[in-house]
Amino acid sequence: MGTFTLATFNANSIRARLSAVLEWTKKKEPDVLCLQECKVQEKDFPFAAFETLGYTALYRGQKSYNGVAVITKRPPDGIRTGLYEGIEEEARFISATIGQIPVVNVYVPQGVAPGTEKFAYKLRWLRDLLSHLSQHYNPKAPLLVAGDFNVALEPRDVYDPETLRGEVGFHPAEQSVLRDYLSWGLVDLLRKHRPEVGLYTFWDYRIPNALKRKMGWRVDYIFATPPLAQKSKSVWIDLEARTAEKPSDHTFLVAEFEM
Repeated sequence: MGTFTLATFNANSIRARLSAVLEWTKKKEPDVLCLQECKVQEKDFPFAAFETLGYTALYRGQKSYNGVAVITKRPPDGIRTGLYEGIEEEARFISATIGQIPVVNVYVPQGVAPGTEKFAYKLRWLRDLLSHLSQHYNPKAPLLVAGDFNVALEPRDVYDPETLRGEVGFHPAEQSVLRDYLSWGLVDLLRKHRPEVGLYTFWDYRIPNALKRKMGWRVDYIFATPPLAQKSKSVWIDLEARTAEKPSDHTFLVAEFEM
């Protein structure tokens, strides 16, 4: 297979970000691009725009909110478009097998505030996702799990851990569940290669000049099971994309593998 590259990006509206995503994809040529928060229904997703670049787009959407896509160079197989089978749910989960590598792309609920029903739903959804992984996959076999988890795991993952501790996105209850993913067998690829502080993937629009002031959060992840983690050769965050015109509040996180 040679080199295999997977990227993840919370687009915060594919309508607003389409030209930027297409330009980035054309330039970087990832094998797989996982998108979250596309905010359109299936009928409004730009499948043809990705096809012109030589990609197949898989998408699960809903009106105005959520929406997850897997954009792939190789033919996908075993496509699943929901975490829960047989019940109506938000568009937060999509998975497929690509070149014998299972890829799971997720947009975890934001949670609003600790103590709310939406926060309880976030914790439940995270636990249900882990339960799904443990039922359908084996940590001794290849698996990639990517997306916006809306959780910063450690103090080095936020710009001001003392002030932010206990808030949504940096709460011990969320961190405890996310650590269970690592205990099950997933490897946090960014931290495998880059242990330093100050690495962020999200900068709140509401904070003036957050990017320049380095006031960010690391809430986007690429996890791999050990067989794939051993083949990962680099992981990087594309800060340049966050400085572009009309950027998302997130940027691209990219992992490269030597297969």
